[in-house]
Amino acid sequence: MWRYMGSLNMKFKGFDLCSGANNPFPGKALPPKNCCLDVTGRRVEFPASDIYERLMRLLFLLLWTIAQVPAAQAQAVAPYAIDIPKWFAETFLDFREDLRDAARQGKRVLVYFGQDGCPYCTELMQTSFTQPRIVDKTRRNFVAIALNVWGDREVTWIDGKVEREKDFAKRMKVQFTPTLFLLDEKGGMAARLNGYYPPHRMEAALDYVAGRLEKKQSFADYMRTSVKEAASETLHDEPFFMKPPYILTRKPRGKPLAVVFEARSCSGCDEMHREGFQRPAVAKQLAQFDVARFALGERTELIRPDGRKTSADAWARELKIAYTPTIVFFGETGREVLRVEAYVRPFHLAASFDYVSSGAYRKEPSLQRFIQSRAEQMRERGQPVDLWK
Repeated sequence: MWRYMGSLNMKFKGFDLCSGANNPFPGKALPPKNCCLDVTGRRVEFPASDIYERLMRLLFLLLWTIAQVPAAQAQAVAPYAIDIPKWFAETFLDFREDLRDAARQGKRVLVYFGQDGCPYCTELMQTSFTQPRIVDKTRRNFVAIALNVWGDREVTWIDGKVEREKDFAKRMKVQFTPTLFLLDEKGGMAARLNGYYPPHRMEAALDYVAGRLEKKQSFADYMRTSVKEAASETLHDEPFFMKPPYILTRKPRGKPLAVVFEARSCSGCDEMHREGFQRPAVAKQLAQFDVARFALGERTELIRPDGRKTSADAWARELKIAYTPTIVFFGETGREVLRVEAYVRPFHLAASFDYVSSGAYRKEPSLQRFIQSRAEQMRERGQPVDLWK
């Protein structure tokens, strides 16, 4: 939050900011002597020159303006092409301070990662953050702060490290936008939403963190039992799904592996089968993979990519699968290289498969940069690009 910075007694020859002599703002009452703003608390004298005088007048105007801003200043102008709600907080992005401020209000911190040209960010802002129930829960229980995954503003994280927004997003492995961090009072990750959650799931996630339920139940278990949807009560089969026995270990120069976790009564799963898997671009990519599908709660035995024997249910819990459908990608070595665990349209679904099958993840750690480059190449070839289709 904006801070009151203590007292400054700024004076230079011919113009005393604190006494009001030669007031540069006629008609405006200046603060009394020894009651200006500063971070040093010392009297600072400057040479008697017109240049310094003009500069100091501008500096004083800036400091005096900041002093009038309330502690919980709302964001007036969004720093992105996508408008951020005005009730998001504008802070110095020192999350140690932000956590303390939120705790004093009995709130927690919500960190939003977005970017320009992101249709899922637009959907979050226009669909979820316009619904009164969701807006009320968020404002009542959280201090919401927005970051740009390509931004250059300085961020100070809870570990004290200072870095640019884009470097911080990279360090935190933000691969999808929007991504939301829902933090506890100490900065721990009470829940992390990697990608777009439709309103009913978004509201459930807010309830989980606002209710301080992370000490009683895992986020994955809570979402599994709390979110109900009007959807098919049976799972959809596909001809490209692997058949048992499920031996998921990889071979050198073999196919990468995509493991799909689904659930019954999952509208997102229905849409993935109805639209995503039917698109030619997605179908082309699916042919490059071994694809295994498991339902949450399924006790089918399998051998994991690392060679360990387990059940589908135990593996899903170990992977902390909280959203359905989730697709976990494993490379040729059996190491997880990407995870899609939020709502995506066919364009991004195809791009995610392509990112892994092409091996691009080895050289380009950012999925978002890969998607941007892929879209530009498609446009150059005259192919239509619609990120929401």
